[in-house]
Amino acid sequence: MANANLSNAKNARNDEFYTQYHDIEKEISAYLEYDPDVFRGKVVLCPCDDPYESNFFKYFALRFNDFGLKKLIATCYAGSPIANRELSLFPEESAENKTTKSPHKIEITDINNGGAVNLSHVEQLLAHDRNLLTRLKGDGDFRSDEIKKIRDEADFIITNPPFSLFREFLAWIVEANKQFVIIGNMNAITYKEVFPLIKENKIWLGVSSGAKTYIKPDNTEQKMGNTCWFANVDHGRRHQPLSLMTMEKNLRFSRHKEIRGKKFYEQYENYDAIEVPFTDAIPSDYEGIMGVPISFLDKHSIEQFEIIGMCENENLYNLKTKVYTTAECKQAYFAKFNKKGTYDLNASGVVNRDGLLEKVYQRILIKHKK
Repeated sequence: MANANLSNAKNARNDEFYTQYHDIEKEISAYLEYDPDVFRGKVVLCPCDDPYESNFFKYFALRFNDFGLKKLIATCYAGSPIANRELSLFPEESAENKTTKSPHKIEITDINNGGAVNLSHVEQLLAHDRNLLTRLKGDGDFRSDEIKKIRDEADFIITNPPFSLFREFLAWIVEANKQFVIIGNMNAITYKEVFPLIKENKIWLGVSSGAKTYIKPDNTEQKMGNTCWFANVDHGRRHQPLSLMTMEKNLRFSRHKEIRGKKFYEQYENYDAIEVPFTDAIPSDYEGIMGVPISFLDKHSIEQFEIIGMCENENLYNLKTKVYTTAECKQAYFAKFNKKGTYDLNASGVVNRDGLLEKVYQRILIKHKK
């Protein structure tokens, strides 16, 4: 992943994590399994990727003929920490002369012998008359008019964008009505710029749960357990219904002690919905609204469930049945912690446990489709 914002590239430590080849292969293979011709005759753009270093570029270059791609484009921003690390693109841009590195793009339209496997094969690709390596006129920022023009040529945008710019990057894709597969922090599900798109079935989670390990610019590994793929490319998993038990069976046989042995599911105090703390505890026979973890989206079947909204502060979906006053929030905090403070009860679903008001974790509100 290359950070498309030059100042953030210097200041945001959490932006520079690069996706490993096997994680890309695992995710993209699932879309091909659902539709083997999904990329045939299409243009794929990797707009946050140095052509020589990016595993996204290498993956699609390797599979160029197999996928039947029309064109593969990758762009790199000015000052990328990995640009030219292993190969210099232009004669005057040696590894020692880092200050002159230029933003650039590579366009692949012809691969004679299968694809690119390593750096020497990338060099061979560039030697072909129909494949072009060119300098960009600007700094390579994805929001620039130059990169927007390249975006508009593409059919698919596939990359690992800078996490700090995820909102802007997704809006940049949606604005152009492009298909995409990108990686982001799972918490992005709850962003008010993102969740409405999920609710309206315009975007969804990918097949795998992101990558568990990324590579940093110094070639060391970084473990991260809270990333996921976001996409609007269809795949088979989102059409597979969850296997569920009835409410009665869940209360008797659930593997979760928070559910098993109780007489009922907890009812929210501020939503007309029940609290379901685990995806596999969703009852098959409840007809009302249920609050489920955001990780539910990993298993969401569009034929089985309807997404109604989300427990959140602003009541964007007009689902709150109660809004707590400042005094009530302070009283709830004092009752829970026995000291002065405020408990933001309006930020989530609230349940009454032994006379104390308790916020639950972030919840998505769903119901069974009839």
